[in-house]
Amino acid sequence: MAVSGLVRRPLEQVSGLLRRRFHRTAPAALQVTVREAINQGMDEELERDEKVFLLGEEVAQYDGAYKVSRGLWKKYGDKRIIDTPISEMGFAGIAVGAAMAGLRPICEFMTFNFSMQAIDQVINSAAKTYYMSGGLQCVPIVFRGPNGASAGVAAQHSQCFAAWYGHCPGLKVVSPWNSEDAKGLIKSAIRDNNPVVMLENELMYGVPFEFPPEAQSKDFLIPIGKAKIERQGTHITVVAHSRPVGHCLEAATVLSKEGIECEVINLRTIRPMDVETIEASVMKTNHLVTVEGGWPQFGVGAEICARIMEGPAFNFLDAPAVRVTGADVPMPYAKILEDNSVPQVKDIIFAIKKTLNI
Repeated sequence: MAVSGLVRRPLEQVSGLLRRRFHRTAPAALQVTVREAINQGMDEELERDEKVFLLGEEVAQYDGAYKVSRGLWKKYGDKRIIDTPISEMGFAGIAVGAAMAGLRPICEFMTFNFSMQAIDQVINSAAKTYYMSGGLQCVPIVFRGPNGASAGVAAQHSQCFAAWYGHCPGLKVVSPWNSEDAKGLIKSAIRDNNPVVMLENELMYGVPFEFPPEAQSKDFLIPIGKAKIERQGTHITVVAHSRPVGHCLEAATVLSKEGIECEVINLRTIRPMDVETIEASVMKTNHLVTVEGGWPQFGVGAEICARIMEGPAFNFLDAPAVRVTGADVPMPYAKILEDNSVPQVKDIIFAIKKTLNI
């Protein structure tokens, strides 16, 4: 009946009806994956400054092990996008030397687990040189690649290095969660005159996020050392970095139906840590939970808890701060054990309710 009614009406009425219906549909927001955002950020900086170049295993002809450098070799050639042998100590050393000579290398580790092969170059050669030279020798280098737990890759490929590198003076350490973070932080890292470690997450590479208009600009930067409040709340502060930020937002959505309003802070930067944003939030909510994928001992959450205890926000706490972390074991291979070794949404909800004594 509905179709035949439309057929009988004059054409003008039908086209008007359809036009009105189409007009009501809001324009779709641009969706960009984390992989595309990092690629876009590197592309823009390679184009902007001829001193910038990328080197690492499989970054050129293969487009990157995770396709993060897709298309860059074809665009910029062998001199700027360089495939290296499987020798982290070697190519990290080449990159640090190039930075000391005035270039701006982006050194990709296929995963940060392999950066252990090159940790002497990262810490002793890159991080300490500006201090040891009395401020005369900058080392403008970015070490980047996937960090933390992936899926089914067991103990030697699932480690989080946020606490390892966050421990070292002379390094800046950033840890993006979404596409906006990834683009803004990679561009800021490349432009920084100090060594920056950018800890990405393999499981986030293919996840699309809404990309705001300002992030699409070639001048878009996110300042290193500044956290972002992803969700406003009044009852409890939840602080996380990288992939667990998404878990925290999921937990906050579930708890809001029970009348619990969580303030979720995306750290973005591990070092220097934005303690002021966390303190201001804790003074408002009077409760704190930290969430991370790494091990508990001497971790990012432990540092946040210590800073809060030592600072002005401690007197505002109505309950002890609680950490949600990865299990204190090498990552198991079996899926069910792996799932129980990394923080899940249910673990965050449990910790929040425990902190609020609900």
